[in-house]
Amino acid sequence: MRYTDELDGLRAARDNVRRRIAERLALEAGAAADGASLEAWLMAADAAIAAWETEGEEAQDSRAFRPIGPLQDLLADHAALVERIADTLDRRLS
Repeated sequence: MRYTDELDGLRAARDNVRRRIAERLALEAGAAADGASLEAWLMAADAAIAAWETEGEEAQDSRAFRPIGPLQDLLADHAALVERIADTLDRRLS
C-alpha cells in the first residue's frame, strides 16, 4: 500500500479552489481563464484571497444577514482549507 499524506489532499484541494476562484473572477469579468490569461487570473485570485484574509471575521461570516455569492463561497472554502492545513501542521509539531 502506498503512503499518502493527508496534507497532499488538502493542498490539492486548496490549489483546486484557487483555480476555481481565478475562473470565477474571469467569468464575472466576462473573460476567458485559459492559456496565457490563466496566470493573470491566478494572480488576481491570489489578490482576492489576500483581501479576503485581511477582512474581519464578521465580513466572512456565512451566517451574516447579507447573502454571499459564488466568489465569496469559494474564498470562504479556500480560507477553511488553509486553516485545516495549518491545524494539521500544528498537530504534527506538538
